[in-house]
Amino acid sequence: MEAKNDLPDLSPLIHQAALNPHLSIDDLNKLCDASRYYSFSGFCTNLSRLTAAREKLGPPSQTKLIAVIAFPFGFITSKQKQAEAEWAVERGAEELEVVPNFLALTEEKTEAFAEELAGICETGIPVRVILDTVNLHPEKLSLAVEAAIDAGVFSLQNGNGFGRNVLSSDIHQLSKLTRGRCEVKAVGGVKTVNQVVELIEAGATKIGTTVGPQLIQSLLKSTK
Repeated sequence: MEAKNDLPDLSPLIHQAALNPHLSIDDLNKLCDASRYYSFSGFCTNLSRLTAAREKLGPPSQTKLIAVIAFPFGFITSKQKQAEAEWAVERGAEELEVVPNFLALTEEKTEAFAEELAGICETGIPVRVILDTVNLHPEKLSLAVEAAIDAGVFSLQNGNGFGRNVLSSDIHQLSKLTRGRCEVKAVGGVKTVNQVVELIEAGATKIGTTVGPQLIQSLLKSTK
């Protein structure tokens, strides 16, 4: 990864998040334009804004349209998650981020946990699982990682962005458990270039943030 002043090219690593329930369509459109302009690798939004985002982003490009499923806590049935996933794919989503069945994991029903994810993976587009590294016991986190990978997911995410900021130790732990078998996405209060660099060094392959354009502008200023 080539860099100026030892800083990486952030654009291919950034997933611009547009998940604020109060975000206006005008602001959504501005974020879509900025994501295309900076060639971010992903634009992540909820189902209610998915169609508008697809229209604004235009045909599939480097900036993949990502839909969140059962966000933020996963409190719907597997059948409902499957329906959300299929609905999103029909409307142009290119990746899915799914909140899994944490209750099944808690009750040690690992097979049910994995089967739900495997069904969603059958939609035919890449699936990322939104875990909860802060609140999962290490043993449960390890089970979740193995079950998700076995189910066919291509990426794991440390959390849903609520609560405290993501730490490099969170990503190091998750990266260690994946052993290079899938991507690792870091989210949660990522607002500075230094944070991004620390998370990448810890093993993150993608960074989710609400301030993608500001990060790029900050990087450009630092390399002048």
